Amino acid sequence: MIDRLRNFADSTPFTNALKVTVASVVPVLTLSYFDRFDVGFTIALGAFLTYPSDIPSNLRHKIKGVLVAALIVAGSNLLVNVLHPYPWALYPVVTAAIFFLSMIGIYGHRANMVSFSGLLALALAFGHLQQGWDILIHAGLMFVGGLFYLLVSLCFQFLSPHRYTELQLAECIKLTAKYLKLRGDLWHVEANRAKIIEKQLHLQVELNAIHENIREILIRNRPDSGSSNQHRKMLLVFISLVDVMELALSTSFDHSKLHQKFSAHPKVLTTYQQIAYNLGATLKQLQKSIANHQKYVSKHQLFKDLELLERVIAEYNDNTHDAEGVWMLTNMLYYVEKQVEKISVIERAFLQAVSSQDFKGRDRELEKFLAPQYYPWRTFRENLTFSSMHFRHALRLTITILIGFAIGALLPLQNVYWILLTVIVIMRPGYGLTKERSWQRIFGTVLGGLIAFALLSFIHNPVAIGVFTVIALILGFTYTATNYKIGATFVTIYVVFVYGLLTPDIEHVIQFRIVDTLAGAGLAFVANYFFWPSWEFLNVRVHLKKSIEANRDYLIQISKFYNEKGQVTTDYRLARKNAFVEIGNLMASFQRMSQEPRSKQRALPQLYKLVVLNHTLLSSSASLGTYIQSHKTTSASEAFNVVVAGVIRNLNRATALLDGQTETESPANEEVALRFTELKNLREKELKQAHLYGAQALELKMQEAQLVIEQLIWLTNLSENIVGTSARISKI
Repeated sequence: MIDRLRNFADSTPFTNALKVTVASVVPVLTLSYFDRFDVGFTIALGAFLTYPSDIPSNLRHKIKGVLVAALIVAGSNLLVNVLHPYPWALYPVVTAAIFFLSMIGIYGHRANMVSFSGLLALALAFGHLQQGWDILIHAGLMFVGGLFYLLVSLCFQFLSPHRYTELQLAECIKLTAKYLKLRGDLWHVEANRAKIIEKQLHLQVELNAIHENIREILIRNRPDSGSSNQHRKMLLVFISLVDVMELALSTSFDHSKLHQKFSAHPKVLTTYQQIAYNLGATLKQLQKSIANHQKYVSKHQLFKDLELLERVIAEYNDNTHDAEGVWMLTNMLYYVEKQVEKISVIERAFLQAVSSQDFKGRDRELEKFLAPQYYPWRTFRENLTFSSMHFRHALRLTITILIGFAIGALLPLQNVYWILLTVIVIMRPGYGLTKERSWQRIFGTVLGGLIAFALLSFIHNPVAIGVFTVIALILGFTYTATNYKIGATFVTIYVVFVYGLLTPDIEHVIQFRIVDTLAGAGLAFVANYFFWPSWEFLNVRVHLKKSIEANRDYLIQISKFYNEKGQVTTDYRLARKNAFVEIGNLMASFQRMSQEPRSKQRALPQLYKLVVLNHTLLSSSASLGTYIQSHKTTSASEAFNVVVAGVIRNLNRATALLDGQTETESPANEEVALRFTELKNLREKELKQAHLYGAQALELKMQEAQLVIEQLIWLTNLSENIVGTSARISKI
């Protein structure tokens, strides 16, 4: 329990909640001492509304983002208060402002959070209207609150500059360990492999997101962090984790075939499975040492595990003299050796200083792996069309908020802006997430209202209520990021406690809070279904096409490297990263589609089949790429290039079908079949000429021939299946 509490207090959500709590509570307490509670509350409100824009990133971008958010928050409040006496101007201008703020989310996560801050400020402005000079004073104090929040946030960052990155790395290590454990689970004889692969795909989505986040922090912050040992250590660990994931994804086995092959010798597979588990367990131990600020002490001896597997393979060879079986086991041993090597690099990074030589040139041109940070007006203009999901969401949100205004004008509701806040907080571009958040918000509001009412029935001391208010605020912001239902519960408790301090009529506050939340959640849910909905079946084909194209580009780079040899280029690594990202985006799109009404889940089985086929194609390509990177390979034959060209042609056919193009005829595959025969004949010739090579040279040559031929056959079969499934989907 103590460890859990310590981890909770050290977590990023708790730290963020603490920042906004300090920035909100300090002005209220300080100015209340001078009988200026209203001023303190306004400054706290500015800090509270600016907080969402504070996302981890480069320090310069962080400061700019928070400052822009503070200006938009103050400007939104000023706009509503200045125009409120003139309804004929207020509502058209506010409508345009809502639409504009909703649209700037096209520029990425930071812009989306700044947009969120501005929309909240617009809604809250209708609940705290000012007159005369108070309009400027109120807006100015809110801007001061934004600046104060920025100051608090910078203080937290300077007190612990690396902690956020460490925790992100710890989470990345934890997810990678889970992925490796799932690979171990695949070796059970009766394993549900389809279910395990689905779990791996879900993990891939999470890993892609956290990889992008860590890149943003580590690479953009390189000029700020200099070449400190701590920064080098974290960068080396991250690069090694990406390598571990690539190696895991690139090495796939036919488990059923292997169980059948070694049914009389199960010891070799159980020994390998235990090593697979130990790889994940070692990473899990590393994650715990980072999260708990403990010195890393390895509990697993991976090199001894390797020696044991080598002995088991030697025993199998002595007992069976099965050359094919030994080659299979040798490939498995090679995979484990490479993983142990990568994990050992991570272990050493935690035990000793890291120098630039440890990167072996891998830290060059890292900036190319980041998304560009610029905001051209052209992007905004190009999205002003119904084909843009962002445009439809902005229009939907704007109309829903206007309907909220109308409901507030027609019905005797106490705080109409609560309806608007609920709509802004709940409504998302996708139907599934909006539906989920609606129910979570309703549940949290009702439960939080009941708990707050029960507590206020027994607690009447203002100091005690104030303490509970601060606690509820911290817990509300902490859990909002991880468990929205619990977060909404504590936020409701916080709101009710604040009103409990300001007004004795708490029963009506709770009643109207629940009614307004129900109205806002209902509006958001209905609007997402009827107002130009962004059903995922409209977008999933785009993600399918991008994933297939990314796989194609990655395979082109692999073929180029196999032909030209030399050093791995930045273009190769970028193509690999893009292929990994796009398969994650595809799976995320499929997840969103599975949360939508059944009537909107068009061709769901075929789409899932394409997700799995693309994932498997990526795994097979990465397997080929990893092998030729780490081995001295022979010259690529013409047959190899012809077969790869056939696979690329198939992938191009699939993207054309998904674009709605029709095929007039299917290209002949006779040449590809002949090239496969040529490759196999070459392999047989090498077997017959075994006496011309040394034993080790022959073994390496045969490993290359076996892996390349098997992967080419597999890539061809997969690409043909992708074409066939794409053709069926294009007809639906």
